[in-house]
Amino acid sequence: MLMRHLALAVQDEQRSRRFYERYFGFAARPARRYPDGVLMLYDGEGFALALGPAAAVPQLPPFFHFGFSVAHRDHVHHLRDRFVADGVAIVEECDEPTYCSVKCCDPDGYVVEVAWEIA
Repeated sequence: MLMRHLALAVQDEQRSRRFYERYFGFAARPARRYPDGVLMLYDGEGFALALGPAAAVPQLPPFFHFGFSVAHRDHVHHLRDRFVADGVAIVEECDEPTYCSVKCCDPDGYVVEVAWEIA
């Protein structure tokens, strides 16, 4: 079983859309608008990211985050460098021989991790 969908409450849909398209590839297929106002974005592997309108983002526990796996540690380093250059807040980094990750904040404060790990 694979998780293939995530729904996020966002305050500024276009700002969030640009963030996920720019850094995480969610422009692979045309976006779809649902009657309830939710905007669905898709990555190249069919994962669906729903952006739903919200007046405020819910308060989440500090450990809450979601993540993306990459095939090589250089991809983590590359994305970290892009985040820094673009002023995206980095909240945590780890670079060990068998595991490398960077966590950043999306425009609504959700923590997003990009990680590589030896299988």
